[in-house]
Amino acid sequence: MKKFFTIVAALLVVATIVFAQKQTVTKALVGYQIKNMGINTSGRFKTVSTDIVFDKDNLAASSIEASVDVNSIDSDSEGRDKHLKAEDFFNVAVYPKMLMKSVSFKPKGGNKYSGVFNLTIKGKTKAVEVPFTYTDSNNMGLFKGSFKINRKDFGVGGNSMVLADETTIDFAVETSK
Repeated sequence: MKKFFTIVAALLVVATIVFAQKQTVTKALVGYQIKNMGINTSGRFKTVSTDIVFDKDNLAASSIEASVDVNSIDSDSEGRDKHLKAEDFFNVAVYPKMLMKSVSFKPKGGNKYSGVFNLTIKGKTKAVEVPFTYTDSNNMGLFKGSFKINRKDFGVGGNSMVLADETTIDFAVETSK
């Protein structure tokens, strides 16, 4: 009898691994929006790496990790990009990457989910809630979402009377299974 339960437990572990397989990222876009002197400014990061194991039917076995190369920032202005890479903003010489690592996921109905992620920018880590949608069809998946952070929580941009504190982060990640 003990042997039977051991075999069943092993089969359940194998089934979990098979169904919660790593997805191959085919395209990842991360952008930002912030008000500067009351005007919306935006940009994106050109280099994003992700590791995704996502099973909408087994969220406990799911995980998402992302790394953004801050040197790849593109605000459509070389001068602004240089300033954003400097010590008072992202300080890329010391902190070349921003990191996100999932802690947990919750279903929100339909294709909507919410994840708690540890977000690390400039060596400071904070838990953030990230709402997103996940759509899958024909062995392809699309993760899409948007969330807000306070740049001051991460020491980005110092005290400024012209730069808003709230920054919106948008992302879209396409995967194949």
